[in-house]
Amino acid sequence: MKVILTKDVADLGRAGDVINAAEGYARNFLIPRNMAIPADRGSLAALDKKRKVLEMKGEKLAEEAKAIAERLHDARVTIAGKAGSGTRLYGSVTNQEIADAVASQLKVNLDKRKIHIIDPIKNIGSFEVPVKLHHDVTASIHVDVVAAE
Repeated sequence: MKVILTKDVADLGRAGDVINAAEGYARNFLIPRNMAIPADRGSLAALDKKRKVLEMKGEKLAEEAKAIAERLHDARVTIAGKAGSGTRLYGSVTNQEIADAVASQLKVNLDKRKIHIIDPIKNIGSFEVPVKLHHDVTASIHVDVVAAE
């Protein structure tokens, strides 16, 4: 029996996949638990339409990410941190602080979860921080950390 999976099912497939399942398995397990729906003409057409809409949204998000990456290319932000003697900071520079600095200085809103600090920034200096805007688009921001007065 052909069914369309509505949820990810181990050893069968991912949500949106059209699979052939044993009729008893589909009728007694998958369909009652809302893990699948029968693959008739209407549901296949709805699935196709949903895929096209998701594809259009994905393309739009990718274009927006590329535009933001262009704005962030060779951009510098300055963050002031409390420093002890020498160049050591009392804490470390967080993703949220970088996102706030980018928003205030460059007028670009970034989600703090998209900023990937590889090693914690605990010293005064200049650092390059990667930002994953989309699964295809990655940019980098130059962060200058200075001592707060």
